Amino acid sequence: MATGAQESVEQKPPQKLQIYSASGTGVSSFWRDKYERDAKKYWDIFYKRHQDRFFKDRHYLDKEWGDYFEGGNKVILEVGCGAGNTIFPLFTTYPDIFVHACDFSPRAINLVKTHKDFVETRVNAFVSDLTIDDLSKQISPSSVDIISMIFVLSAVSPEKMPLVLQNVRKVLKPNGCVLFRDYAVGDLAQERLTGKDQKISDNFYVRGDGTRAFYFSNDFLSSLFKENGFDVQELGLCCKQVENRSKELVMNRRWVQAVFRNSDCVKSSSGMETSMKTDQFNQKNVEPEVEKHTSQKPVDNLYFDMSEGLAIEMFGFSPSFDNEIIEVNIGNSKFKIKVLSKEYQHTCKSTGLMLWESARLMASIFAENPSIVAGKRVLELGCGCAGICSMVAVEPADTVVATDGDSKVLELLKENITSNLKPPVLTKLTTKILEWGNKDHIEAIKAENNGGFEIIVGTDVTYIPEAILPFFATARQFISSKKGICKEQEPALILCHVFRRVDESSLLSAASEFGFKLVDKWPTGISTSPYRNIIGQWFSEKGSKNNIPSSALNILYFNVD
Repeated sequence: MATGAQESVEQKPPQKLQIYSASGTGVSSFWRDKYERDAKKYWDIFYKRHQDRFFKDRHYLDKEWGDYFEGGNKVILEVGCGAGNTIFPLFTTYPDIFVHACDFSPRAINLVKTHKDFVETRVNAFVSDLTIDDLSKQISPSSVDIISMIFVLSAVSPEKMPLVLQNVRKVLKPNGCVLFRDYAVGDLAQERLTGKDQKISDNFYVRGDGTRAFYFSNDFLSSLFKENGFDVQELGLCCKQVENRSKELVMNRRWVQAVFRNSDCVKSSSGMETSMKTDQFNQKNVEPEVEKHTSQKPVDNLYFDMSEGLAIEMFGFSPSFDNEIIEVNIGNSKFKIKVLSKEYQHTCKSTGLMLWESARLMASIFAENPSIVAGKRVLELGCGCAGICSMVAVEPADTVVATDGDSKVLELLKENITSNLKPPVLTKLTTKILEWGNKDHIEAIKAENNGGFEIIVGTDVTYIPEAILPFFATARQFISSKKGICKEQEPALILCHVFRRVDESSLLSAASEFGFKLVDKWPTGISTSPYRNIIGQWFSEKGSKNNIPSSALNILYFNVD
């Protein structure tokens, strides 16, 4: 290697870096439009997955709002009824009520209609998108005593919330009320979604499964209802600590709880008293520095819609909860790979929990051209949970080390390896954690692999600009100094990727800085390529070239300068 390149390596130690972006740019306009357009589909998938198990039945309703249900023969409208977690507990306590139940997920309505306590004479369940469907065509105008909106308005785009309120007000009696509970600004879930760069707009986020959630402030909520024909009767911020003892975590849940009256009701002296109480209630509960329970009720009497499914969402990623198995045919072999479910992939912060097209291509190349890795020590950088390149390469190779910087990815990777490989091949493949530039990680791998690696491969690992220098610096630490009789036999770094945020010239500049020279690339783009025909020989007439998953894929082949 040239002296200048060696000095560059010594003067610029690799910095520690994860390979996923922390740009904080939020959700792109393309995905914002898609989430809005496909909102019904995402909620339908949600109920397909969770059925009626996600939220607990809301047995707290009579304790929180019992006074509103008393009097007999009340007509209720449950907006966003879901699987019926509000409807059926109410039937137990108030046998004389009649409930209109609507949701824009057909699967949710089906869950209601197939519930063991469903009776057609007591429940009118129907599919409706309240941002576009006129409720008065399903329910007689001014006929409903109580509307319950429990963790439902948050699923609607903020700009469409007025449409929902104007719609439900058509069917509410002049003295009718809305019982409201929903997510509040500062809730644990909002903090998690902010950290995962899933913001759509102010206080509006998308979850990993494509469903959305808005987080309300008291001021926003009060103004929203007042501007659409409602008076505020009660409004408070509630806080509750949820403990996960197994993970030694204590987390704060925050929600807004309120009662709104149709402004058409006749103001009376009792109404004036209610308004005064509301003012006092608001003054007590809108303090910005509040860190403890702020409702008028004691903490022990508060109830939150917590279930096992919700706890998993709040407390972090669960491999068994969010994964699916895909079948991958490579050469004559069939692999069953566990990856993150498709509906979560587009918003998951970690890029390693899915199978990329570049990995499929390189795995096919290794399968058809085992001589590339035969008898060599192979290192895969940023292999992801699939590890498909490493699993294909390990049979002809002397040894393979598959690395990634994400511990969750490695857990899933180990599952995939042990379920697809058997001894003695299995014993030649090891997994190691490696954050590019982490000195301890680098030294641990070097200690077990004296002499370095003849082949280093990376698939779709260079699309974050900040990752480029650490990547090449780390690769330089591991590349073998062994010389071959020809370029094809010399130690090589192979990159397969789609050019995204980093162009080819930037990659080549960074590679050169750490002593790597491009000797071949594919596709070349011109018939008289100055590069060696190494990669071109990998493609057979009926093999990998005809099975390329994307025309945008590129391969770069480096030797040490």
